[in-house]
Amino acid sequence: MLHNEQDAEDAVHQAFVKIAENIKKIDNPVCPKTHGYVVTIVENMAIDQYRKLQKHQTVELIDEIQGTAPHYEGDNALTDCILKLPARYREMILLRYHHGYSVREIASMMGLSLPAAIKLDQRAKNKLKKLCEEAGVL
Repeated sequence: MLHNEQDAEDAVHQAFVKIAENIKKIDNPVCPKTHGYVVTIVENMAIDQYRKLQKHQTVELIDEIQGTAPHYEGDNALTDCILKLPARYREMILLRYHHGYSVREIASMMGLSLPAAIKLDQRAKNKLKKLCEEAGVL
């Protein structure tokens, strides 16, 4: 899920901290209920870590666009529209049109099937177009 050993270790560490904080809730450390509890905590920490990383990467991409792209009239308005997109749409737009990844590559990065990535790209473009029209950018 995290595609990085260090991030996975961080998630497991956070899970152990959470388990240690709630150790009094565990009656029998070797019962199936405890095993399920531990697995659930680790899964939730991995999901939280993944979301945190996705948010951080998106912020870095936005900063990169603002810092390195040539500035034209309306640039800030376009950036504002991109920032208003839902996170997955924003990620698709930035990876596809700023970094130049193919839809197939993005599908792999985001854990999507190719048809789902194509549809996500289409929806992201339509949403961005609508936001730009509302803001008077287009």
